[in-house]
Amino acid sequence: MDVDRGASAPLSHALPTPDPSGFSAPSAPSGPVGRGPVDRVPLPRAPGRGLFFGCAVRPMEPEDLHFVVTEHRAHFPDGFFARLGPRYLAAYTRTYLTSPHARAYIAEADGLPVGFLVGVTDPAAHRQHLVRTHGRRLALHACASLTVRPRLALHFLRTRLGRYARKLLPARRDPAQQPAPVAPRPGVTAVLAHVAILGRVRSLGLGSALIRRFTDEAATAGCARVSLVTAAGPDGAGRYYERLGWQHVGETRTPEGRALLTYEYDLSPQPPRGTAQ
Repeated sequence: MDVDRGASAPLSHALPTPDPSGFSAPSAPSGPVGRGPVDRVPLPRAPGRGLFFGCAVRPMEPEDLHFVVTEHRAHFPDGFFARLGPRYLAAYTRTYLTSPHARAYIAEADGLPVGFLVGVTDPAAHRQHLVRTHGRRLALHACASLTVRPRLALHFLRTRLGRYARKLLPARRDPAQQPAPVAPRPGVTAVLAHVAILGRVRSLGLGSALIRRFTDEAATAGCARVSLVTAAGPDGAGRYYERLGWQHVGETRTPEGRALLTYEYDLSPQPPRGTAQ
């Protein structure tokens, strides 16, 4: 299966979740070995509550999959993988926990998950891991889901089967018909696949903390830049990413025709101010 690059949701997306009376600092959970530390997130005083929110960003664990799948389906209901159902989406999200080329984080408040981010630091290597390690299981889950969703199965045949086959199967086209090769860009482009925050904790810096954690680790992994897509128009988060320093670099469309904006964040070292160029 190919990586489903769904648009990232507006981080202020409101969900019908009850507003708690307040949060206290959570105890530090122990993440999976090799997944990195827990980052404490200092947050501003909550307006109207007179409280400080104690929050953290930590590595995602298997126990978080139910939360992540539930919120993924709520924030990205039109995504193809979400439409395949919760069992497939849980199996697919689990690949981010096993791949050395993927990163997955949970934002917590008072020990409870309130947001998540998943992304890959080497898309080509992650795709190879996905096919080699999880390909058969994902294919079985997808077939089971499509069997009971005939309209979605027809949609898959019309919009995605050919693209997946071209990506995952050896090319057999006449070399004369092959498109001219495009010069590769220097460095690896990491991909921020999905990020979402519960509406009741919006505007507290958790979304930017998740994104900063991912961009920092992508830089540590040697990536040259990070890329993402978000919905065009008022449903997207383009202005939010621009405020965080991301650059709008293009537009694309999903197989269903939905317009998406592509943003990139440059990870190349910047010379100090006053340094001659």
